[in-house]
Amino acid sequence: MVCFVFPGQGSQFKGMGGSLFAEFPVFTQKANAILDYSIEELCLHDSLDQLQHTEFTQPALYVVNALHYMKKVQELGRKPDYTAGHSLGEYNALFAAGAFDFETGLKLVKMRGELMSRAKGGGMAAIIGLDEQGVRDVLIQYGFRSLDIANYNSPRQIVISGPLADVKLAITRFETVPGVSMAVLLKTSGAFHSRYMEAIAEEYEKYVFPIQVKPLDIPVISNVNARCYQPDEMHTNLVKQLTSPVKWTETIRYLMGLGEIEFVEVGAGKVLTGLIRRIQAESEPLIISEQGCDVDPRISHLSSSLSTSISISQLGSPQFKQDYSLKYPYIQSGMYYGISSSEMVVKMARAGMLGFLGVDGLDLREIRNEVRLIQSKLSPSETFGVNLVHHMSHPEKETDIIDLLLELNVKVIEVSSFLGITPAIAKFRARGLRRTASGEVVADHKIIAKISRPEIAEVFLSPIPHSLIQDMLAQRLLSSEEARLLQEIPSAEDICVESETGGSNLCSSPYALLPTILQLRDRMMEKYKYMRQIRIGAAGGIGSPDGVVAAFMLGADFIVTGSINQLTVEARISNTAKNLLQQANVQDFQYAPIGELFEIGIKAPVLKKGLLYPARANKLYDLYRTYNSIEEIDQHDRKMIEDKYFYQSFEEIYLKVKQSSHPLDVDKMERNPKQKMAEIFKWYLKHATQLALIGDANHSVDFQIRSSPALGAFNEWVKGSHLEDWRNRHVDVIGMKLMEASAKVLNSRVHALLVD
Repeated sequence: MVCFVFPGQGSQFKGMGGSLFAEFPVFTQKANAILDYSIEELCLHDSLDQLQHTEFTQPALYVVNALHYMKKVQELGRKPDYTAGHSLGEYNALFAAGAFDFETGLKLVKMRGELMSRAKGGGMAAIIGLDEQGVRDVLIQYGFRSLDIANYNSPRQIVISGPLADVKLAITRFETVPGVSMAVLLKTSGAFHSRYMEAIAEEYEKYVFPIQVKPLDIPVISNVNARCYQPDEMHTNLVKQLTSPVKWTETIRYLMGLGEIEFVEVGAGKVLTGLIRRIQAESEPLIISEQGCDVDPRISHLSSSLSTSISISQLGSPQFKQDYSLKYPYIQSGMYYGISSSEMVVKMARAGMLGFLGVDGLDLREIRNEVRLIQSKLSPSETFGVNLVHHMSHPEKETDIIDLLLELNVKVIEVSSFLGITPAIAKFRARGLRRTASGEVVADHKIIAKISRPEIAEVFLSPIPHSLIQDMLAQRLLSSEEARLLQEIPSAEDICVESETGGSNLCSSPYALLPTILQLRDRMMEKYKYMRQIRIGAAGGIGSPDGVVAAFMLGADFIVTGSINQLTVEARISNTAKNLLQQANVQDFQYAPIGELFEIGIKAPVLKKGLLYPARANKLYDLYRTYNSIEEIDQHDRKMIEDKYFYQSFEEIYLKVKQSSHPLDVDKMERNPKQKMAEIFKWYLKHATQLALIGDANHSVDFQIRSSPALGAFNEWVKGSHLEDWRNRHVDVIGMKLMEASAKVLNSRVHALLVD
């Protein structure tokens, strides 16, 4: 196979293009007409010293690269099998693949160069000698939070980008670090491929989206995600490219993983040829069970050809991956008390998957510290989120958390256990709403809603209720513009369908629930005429490749895992609890009451093997349903609970509850004996959680370990492999293993069907 690679800014030199302008006079004249100056004079003579200025550099390189491409095709008598371009060079890759004609590409590049030339006060520097983690460690060590990684040029050539003064100071720091052979300031006018290009990207978006593009004739590898362009990605990728790092190392590794391939640099200079040699020498091919990219991914792959191969990239919604900057349509759900820790979330983001920090049970200080730690370790292009649990009795907790997340510029949340839209959700959804040049309403803040009932799904598939918007307007919690735009988009960006995971729908089957919600989604899309597709994900029971395949075959756009992530190195729960979980099979779980929603009988699956907690928690709920106060409980049951569950009296527990409660809640308990009983029983549920978190071996039978049969399925799947021991399980690795294996399972099933 042959891959043509096209260089970007930095490869220009006086004299580039040579005789090509005379060989392709029609294209040269077209370029002159669009640019309103002589492209030949600029490239060959540069008498006005303009070639190093961005607004001239980019059109010049695009034209020269395009002419070289046409010449190369004439010489070889064939087109390449793949194309890729470094930054600006990606426009030539797309031109070669038939996305647009020569003139359209030049107009795009001309506008791009003009806008990027306006970026002032920024700079970029190449750090040679350190790998990505080494560069990140130095940036964190010296507190350079203003700097982003802009280019992954080779395993040990990383480019940083940001305010010029900070870049220059960082160079002096890197020069003292062992292993750094060179830290050099690049000749750029701005902080390209960084967060500082967001304003430029917004302007460019207005120009890009009206441009008509065509299906690709040749697969093109994107700078943004180092994978093949998917349907309808082109406009979005070209805009995102301005703020996202150039993943050149991963691009080449991905292509290396497709098989024997020859790289041919087409255009000005040989910069990419040198980088590719270093990548090939210093890194391994990226093998992800993919056989290549399809020319037009809209074509069905379930054909009658036995050579057909379904790849990971074909699983799930391409637009979902694009919108969240992911490689895989895979989410790690948030787990309470920080069990889904900052370490877990960072691992997921760096692997191209979406992880949610679990903050239920943490105070605001802890949440702030965890989010800041995540942000310090990730680049702006790497996505993460925070899980928000419904606080039915204390809505102010939701508001406080949302206010903090908005302050910290968290852009994605996962909402759980909500029965409707609350002011906190509406406030988060409203911030940053804007209308694009195409008329679409775009939300900066994305909400993925976990639901288990159709009527709750309908709430999140609908716009924020008008009555709530009016109330918030009256309280000046929304602007009038936010209120208008909220009525044009659904309450949630995407929906996750939870089945067989407890909550308010204990017995729902994914085979009934997921298709029902998909049909409901389609009806709601038609009803409200939404411009953007709402994606539907699947959660519950996903712990093996077969579970993943089942979810995607049912129509899921993405999958969400929970329990399996609890048994990883990154999960913030005790080793004692993890050792218990490792022994679990699919039958070793039972439904038991959960804290906040104890009074209304909401239950969730917990580990029962070797534990007494499930039976004890259910006993407490039965007593709550039977009696109206603590005093009514018969003496036998009371003594058993005090001696064996609580190891102290009801009165002692109640004193602890009052000390940790708000005065208004204490007043409610004093006036309502049944409420008092509920709070005493809920103390045990919370206490049991803390015992599991810290690993109190003296009271291990009382551990509340919220998990599900999915973990048992995963334990069985990895039995006999190095992943059998949880100490070898890392959240990103098990995610990628599941995705890779599911593609293989799906291929084998399709193959079997075709043979039959």
